[in-house]
Amino acid sequence: MHATRPMPGDTVLLYAADLQLLFDALHRHGYHTIGPTVQGEMVIYTEIQRVSELPAGWSDEQKAGAYRLRQGDGDAYFGFTPAAHTWKNWLRPASERLWSAEQTAEGYTLAVAENEPPNYAFIGVRACELRAIQIQDRVLLHGAYVDAEYQARRERTFVVAVNCTRAGGACFCVSMDAGPQVANGYDLALTELEEKGDHFFVVEVGTLAGAGVMADVPHRPATEDEREQADCAVAAVAAQMGRTLETDGLQELLYRSLEHPIWTEIGERCLTCGNCTMVCPTCFCATVEDVTDLSGQTAERWRRSDSCFTSNFSYIYGGSVRASARSRYRQWLTHKLATWYDQFGTSGCVGCGRCITWCPVGIELTQEVARLQRLTRDETSATEQERSTA
Repeated sequence: MHATRPMPGDTVLLYAADLQLLFDALHRHGYHTIGPTVQGEMVIYTEIQRVSELPAGWSDEQKAGAYRLRQGDGDAYFGFTPAAHTWKNWLRPASERLWSAEQTAEGYTLAVAENEPPNYAFIGVRACELRAIQIQDRVLLHGAYVDAEYQARRERTFVVAVNCTRAGGACFCVSMDAGPQVANGYDLALTELEEKGDHFFVVEVGTLAGAGVMADVPHRPATEDEREQADCAVAAVAAQMGRTLETDGLQELLYRSLEHPIWTEIGERCLTCGNCTMVCPTCFCATVEDVTDLSGQTAERWRRSDSCFTSNFSYIYGGSVRASARSRYRQWLTHKLATWYDQFGTSGCVGCGRCITWCPVGIELTQEVARLQRLTRDETSATEQERSTA
């Protein structure tokens, strides 16, 4: 093993025993390492310092409305599938002060909040999650208006992606062309393998920053056989998806089905709790709140995460535009899978399955879409048959 400076596009091998040295190198380069760890009965993303904090040996079971950790079959550090936490917690915090004002003898003094973000290294970003970050980039960086706070955080982020070698019960990233292998946008991409007692990572170097960090970590060039093992492990996951979603013609179907009875049926089950939007890695809606102290001497403006499932989200003078659960669920799903294309040129869904797992009543997006597709096909067939026999 040696530590030479690789170049972007190189594929190297890192033994699992040296993974802590990657953490140490990131720290020396000035990054705060954010990664997965077990807390309570789930995997969360938080600041971690050592490899020993990773969820080694843990896996999970996910299905509609259910999540459970379980011991895995080996010692893999990344043998789980994504839980409720998303990387937007660090790129666009749920609560952020925008400015404050204080009354003085000369009037009010306004101070714009300067939220200087730290340099973050995200450890264990999955393909679907990286696609979600890129979608938020398109919305918040490359549109008509740039979110300066998001931009500052994004520019300071180092991404250590992890290719999936296992699919979860709610995953459908293949249907959304968002995984299970990362395509671009990473500094380093790891594929974890346990073969005949050996535990190692095949590492793809994506950027000069990634090459600079990897130069400080013992590694060697990956052999052709090791690269093939990594490719095969990831390719096998594509056949293990817990869900599928047929996207051909879906945008047009949703536009034609705004008054379909299926929305009423779903609305009768939906609690409008907003869980699906909170765990979704691409949802970005927010509200603005102004607050003052009791003396009236100071005032602050805060941006806080919001959800299209709340009645206040669409409130205008006289009431909420979307007062029913039916209309709110229809708005959310149609925006994700149809109108998002019109606004941002991409789907708002990456197939991570979080909205399925964390819905307390087990509403399954993929199942409801498939049901709408089946019902509309049957209705069209029945109409055509009536016309042919008329």
